[in-house]
Amino acid sequence: MSESILHKIGATVQRRIDDLKTTTSLAELKEQAGKRSYKPQDFTAPFREADRVSVIAEFKRASPSKGDIAPELKPLDVAGQYLDAGATALSILTEPSYFRGDLDYIRQIRSAHPKARILMKDFFVDEYQLYQALDAGADAILIIVGLLGKERALELHSQAQDLGLTTLVEVHDEQELACGLSLQPDLLGVNNRDLRDLSITLETSRRLKKLIPDDQLAISESGIETLSDIKSLQSIGYQGFLVGTSLMKTGTPGSALKKLIEG
Repeated sequence: MSESILHKIGATVQRRIDDLKTTTSLAELKEQAGKRSYKPQDFTAPFREADRVSVIAEFKRASPSKGDIAPELKPLDVAGQYLDAGATALSILTEPSYFRGDLDYIRQIRSAHPKARILMKDFFVDEYQLYQALDAGADAILIIVGLLGKERALELHSQAQDLGLTTLVEVHDEQELACGLSLQPDLLGVNNRDLRDLSITLETSRRLKKLIPDDQLAISESGIETLSDIKSLQSIGYQGFLVGTSLMKTGTPGSALKKLIEG
């Protein structure tokens, strides 16, 4: 995914949100979300526990780099498998155009699993999406520094925190890391995938961890396939791991997660 494609996705998302606003205004969505009985829970607590393998297990049907990954799998089934296998939290792709996601996936899972910790995985570019997250029953949202830039990232981060949503602030290089840390995020995510050319290396997590304060909760994302990968990253201070494609591509993501956690 070249840098231009990353921003192309962001522009596509913004157009979709603008269209949605013509049928449900921001004010109407705020009112709707405010009536929901579910309130976001603390997403970060499990990642503060030492001596556990904390995986954010992701439901992802497709991606720009892989095409269809597991289009036949159902979000509710996979979520149950993940939770049974020991997932610390769930990451649910909701972007429809490039990832075949749907906001309704979160609604389904929240209804069936009221205690599950759920990250709404999308390309957040607009305040409107924060209220979508609240309305659907998400606990956390993703802020991609490389997409938003410092000023807009700070704005969305602050708005999310005001609403009680946990922020996973995602970075990929030293410049983005400096910006991400300045936000004082709940969780800092280091994406091992370069969103400009789609190359993946765990060396990104190893390199950037040297610049991350010890008291900052850090999540390593993408390219994690074995318990050995996790143990290696745990040893340098990562508290959590976001894993999606390597689980979904097996066709039996729950079993794959159990094997990943237990070795």
